[in-house]
Amino acid sequence: MIDFLLRPWKRNFGPDKAYYRIIDDMFGFVPHNIELYKLALIHKSASLILEDGRPINNERLEYLGDAVIEAVTSDYIFIEYPDRDEGFMTKLRSKIVSRQSLNALAERLGLDARVIATNNGAGISQKHIYGDAFEAMMGAIYLDQGYDFVNRLLINRIYARFLDLETLTESETDFKSRLIEWCQKNRHKVLFRTGTEKETSAPNHPVFYSTVLVDGMEVGHGVGDSKKEAEQHAAFSVSQYMTDEQCASLLDRVDRLTK
Repeated sequence: MIDFLLRPWKRNFGPDKAYYRIIDDMFGFVPHNIELYKLALIHKSASLILEDGRPINNERLEYLGDAVIEAVTSDYIFIEYPDRDEGFMTKLRSKIVSRQSLNALAERLGLDARVIATNNGAGISQKHIYGDAFEAMMGAIYLDQGYDFVNRLLINRIYARFLDLETLTESETDFKSRLIEWCQKNRHKVLFRTGTEKETSAPNHPVFYSTVLVDGMEVGHGVGDSKKEAEQHAAFSVSQYMTDEQCASLLDRVDRLTK
């Protein structure tokens, strides 16, 4: 009752009214501790520096929000698919909490227009900052409102409106696992050679490069902001230009050449 009465006052008066409006319009409630939400919008590239030199940004909230989103999503899938096995649920959860999916959710909510960030140096990719901010926001809501609240918010307001489960269940996103499974099935050795190159990496923001080798032969390349992402992109590059039949035929020719 008190929150209901304070809602119009918080939205229209006081120094933080703009932030209260952002959260209310985006998620349908007004916060208790608005400072958490202000912090959730500050990307590390725009960090505030304290007197002791420590940077203040949304990374800690992002860490917390990542765990909260994964827990809520696990609950959601468990309830929505009572007859599916662990493997199916794990893959679907990975798709829902992927950076691509969280970026899309952030944009659908309008969060992308609210993130505070700067472009420090050429070559820095900031394509993930919206998904990072979404995680940070869920961390802020968890601290401010509790787990049950963020659970209902994510499932009933966000997932229900913006997630297409049917499309997600039919899509393929874990290309690395698919390639590894194929190689194991066909008795081929697969190796991901992944690292960073200092010449192309900005300070505090390394760029990862990955090469896929099957039986010692380079068959794909990928770039990403993390080792995991680079390896997924490398595996995806293989899937884009080679079908299973083409890959099998090529590797069979290599086998014959090396005998």
